[in-house]
Amino acid sequence: MGEMMLALFRHHQWSRAALLYSDDKLERNCFFTLEGVHEVFQEEGLHTSAYSFDETKDLDLEDIVRYIQASERVVIMCASSDTIRGIMLAAHRHGMTSGDYAFFNIELFNSSSYGDGSWKRGDKHDFEAKQAYSSLQTVTLLRTVKPEFEKFSMEVKSSVEKQGLHEEDYVNMFVEGFHDAILLYVLALHEVLRAGYSKKDGGKIIQQTWNRTFEGIAGQVSIDTNGDRYGDFSVIAMTDAEAGTQEVIGDYFGKEGRFEMRPNVKYPWGPLKLRIDETRIVEHTSSSPCKSSGGLEESAVTGIVVGALLGAGLLMAFYFFRKKYRITIERRNRREERNLGKHRELREDSIRSHLSVA
Repeated sequence: MGEMMLALFRHHQWSRAALLYSDDKLERNCFFTLEGVHEVFQEEGLHTSAYSFDETKDLDLEDIVRYIQASERVVIMCASSDTIRGIMLAAHRHGMTSGDYAFFNIELFNSSSYGDGSWKRGDKHDFEAKQAYSSLQTVTLLRTVKPEFEKFSMEVKSSVEKQGLHEEDYVNMFVEGFHDAILLYVLALHEVLRAGYSKKDGGKIIQQTWNRTFEGIAGQVSIDTNGDRYGDFSVIAMTDAEAGTQEVIGDYFGKEGRFEMRPNVKYPWGPLKLRIDETRIVEHTSSSPCKSSGGLEESAVTGIVVGALLGAGLLMAFYFFRKKYRITIERRNRREERNLGKHRELREDSIRSHLSVA
């Protein structure tokens, strides 16, 4: 995800971003997702600021909006679909969806559990949300129109419904990944057996899965030399502000590290409307400093502080131990000197008494 967002920012020639993410301190899916973005940006010299919040508690949407207004014009978010909608509605009411800000929402699992880019809820805020979402772009797994994938999706949904469950989401990355992993194993096993090896030769099978490209259920799948899959993503945006329809406007291909905008796509915004000014920096004054803390760098700062305190504690302990040890030795030496002096006096008295008797 970090490499994808970096390619997107290079395409738009942006260099600063505000990272907003949900962090319940448990699974921390959004934290680790945006931590990857933060690290890649930091390595490439791009500036990021971060704001975390806990969706399980009451959200102060006004404080989130104030933070955005005081930080950056390009905002990358990761949260549930309801929270994303709430933030976009609040931003819209503050006049932030007219082209001065660009909002990106990371959809982790092609699921409504994480902002799926959908503005419609059937409530009184739908019209306002449709307007707000004209400034929102959603980053998701590479969307495909392959007939095989559509058939696969229908089969998965049918199987889920037979189990008594009702799920309207797209096939998520885990289902798709599991399918492609099984397919990759079958391909590698077939090649190993054809080369005269056994199915028990696990090392050979693993080697055959590395550094290759094959056709998966949703499209080409590329594996690098370490056995990791390259990430391919799509960017979805509202292409018809009146109807509120959304389409894929660009794709990122992980193996080539290339981001491409799709041709013949009608954009509700263009270069003249997207007036991103990255030069302004205003200090954010939050009534809840704990909520708008350092975010992604919190763990690093905590580690440094704890390390420094431990180091200082060890130095102080060593100093006091050394001082106490020195005092103990000095007392012991003085005690031994006194005892030795008494012993000498006793010996002298004993010798004198023996001489006088003689």
